[in-house]
Amino acid sequence: MKTFACGDVIPGCGARFSAADEDGIFSQAAARAAAEHGVTDITPELIQSVRNHIVSA
Repeated sequence: MKTFACGDVIPGCGARFSAADEDGIFSQAAARAAAEHGVTDITPELIQSVRNHIVSA
């Protein structure tokens, strides 16, 4: 199981995600980024930042 805390990338956000793999985390995080943070341009740098903060639970 993998986990990710949105606040590690977007300060002040308390959302947390968990999934069996990184793809599951990315789909949840991308949906949240667009809906709650207005982030629709998912850059390679943003992807790497999220990847760097995903941890195994």
